[in-house]
Amino acid sequence: MNKIEGKVWKFGDNIDTDVIIPGRYLRTFDPNDLVRHVMAGEREDFAENVQSGDIIVADNNFGCGSSREQAPVAIKTSGISVVIAKSFARIFYRNAINIGLPVVKADINANEGDILSVDPKNGLIINDSSGKSFEIEPFKEFMLDILNDGGLVKHYLNEEK
Repeated sequence: MNKIEGKVWKFGDNIDTDVIIPGRYLRTFDPNDLVRHVMAGEREDFAENVQSGDIIVADNNFGCGSSREQAPVAIKTSGISVVIAKSFARIFYRNAINIGLPVVKADINANEGDILSVDPKNGLIINDSSGKSFEIEPFKEFMLDILNDGGLVKHYLNEEK
């Protein structure tokens, strides 16, 4: 996985899965339908304004609530390249990795609209807007392989070849 660069969308604490993809939109598993409502419980304008490569930066307990797998699927389908949070709900974290969405546990100083560069292999986040840098635990090789393959199932299928 190479360096990721994108614009920050800032969120606070306890962004639960019902905020990420509200229950009223769970009539489908089609990612293209889900993405139209991603983050609708927190910011109605998110789905129509998010750009491919953008980055979510949140505070504590991102992805808490139910274990709905549609939450990380909707985020990834929206074009978000990585979610950075001070902490994650364990099931959200696992679901994100399983579908190939990078998630980084880090306490960084970033504002809405800042440009970040994230280097998961070398364990570094740089806020290009402020010039500040933050060390993170580098991703293990097996994790990079899973993410590079697009998720756990695709990784497994690649291993089978």
